[in-house]
Amino acid sequence: MLFTYVLFHSFVSEVKAEDLPQVNGESAILIDAKTGTIIYEKNANTPMYPASITKIATGIYAIENGNPDDVVTVSKNARYVEGTRVYLGEGEQVPLRKLEYGLLMHSGNDAAIAIAEHMEGSEAKFAEKLNQYLAETVGVEKTHFTNPHGLHDENHYTTASDMAKIARYAMKNETFRTIVGTLRLPWDGKEWKSELNNHNKLLRDYEGATGIKNGFTDQAMHTLVGSAKRGDTEFIAVTMKTSTSALAYKDVRTLLDYGFAHYETKMVTKHGTIYKDQGSKQEYVVDEDLYVTAPLGASIETNVTQSGQLIVAAGNKQYEFMLTPKFKPAPRIPVDAEANKAPIASAKAPYYALFAAWLLLNATLVLYVVTRRTRRQRRASAKNIYRRMGQP
Repeated sequence: MLFTYVLFHSFVSEVKAEDLPQVNGESAILIDAKTGTIIYEKNANTPMYPASITKIATGIYAIENGNPDDVVTVSKNARYVEGTRVYLGEGEQVPLRKLEYGLLMHSGNDAAIAIAEHMEGSEAKFAEKLNQYLAETVGVEKTHFTNPHGLHDENHYTTASDMAKIARYAMKNETFRTIVGTLRLPWDGKEWKSELNNHNKLLRDYEGATGIKNGFTDQAMHTLVGSAKRGDTEFIAVTMKTSTSALAYKDVRTLLDYGFAHYETKMVTKHGTIYKDQGSKQEYVVDEDLYVTAPLGASIETNVTQSGQLIVAAGNKQYEFMLTPKFKPAPRIPVDAEANKAPIASAKAPYYALFAAWLLLNATLVLYVVTRRTRRQRRASAKNIYRRMGQP
């Protein structure tokens, strides 16, 4: 983890020397979705109000921890929540899967509360479980949510860096990817019969857009997490606290454009590949597919060190990956120990000789005693026989 931190931040510091994109949001970040490499950041670790991009976390939590076929009964609390809704009716019964679409496509606050209450009993309990999940499973560091929808609360905050981590984790789930990439969906509800239209405008006008979610409150202002994939390369961009929706989308497009213009994701090697250190001849195996974020068009060169590190050079960038020894080498006996083997054995030789002499002496005594006893028994038997025959 320490190496990853140093690697990513040294990567960013090198990129800053170039002509970086200009963004309007107070906080922003651009990462490679495959490797997690940070390509650009601006106040990325500053706490911000997220608004509805909170629903990215709620959505992936529900997908991974809920049963999509569960039937959820909508409460009065969910029915009368403020803000964007999919107009769920009080007492309406809706499959959890359908609520996930209403949450992520249409940003329904009522869908968020219905999901939270169904899964954990209340919004507060859901927030507690969600925070634990994000910290332990996703690895966020500066995020604390108090509700499942993102309506303003002083203690409801995150950072652009954490949101990028959450989005990257969520996009590894195919169900989540499908939902946030869906443009339209018929909606046949108790109080509302219509068609859901995905609120994310990137899906309509940005090449290769794959997601993810926008948000707005008066305090958070406009927030947006966007992703796009071209070929084998996918980037995730986050902008927070922009003054208008148009500027938020401009930020994300600018960041994504910059990523595709300068970098690409390249596979270094596949899981199971064997590397050999030419010095020690030790073989190492790759535990998972390895990728790097490389300058566009850069070639990949690899080298294995005696300590089992795979050094990857991609243009002017360098990465290191720890490999697993295929066979554990036998432990080497220190030179001093080899030298001391003979003296130790030699020093113990007199004790071994004394022990052998003691055993021999005891064996001789035992044999002597047994022999004498046997002779006495024979003499006594002979005397008895002579007496019976009347001989002296």
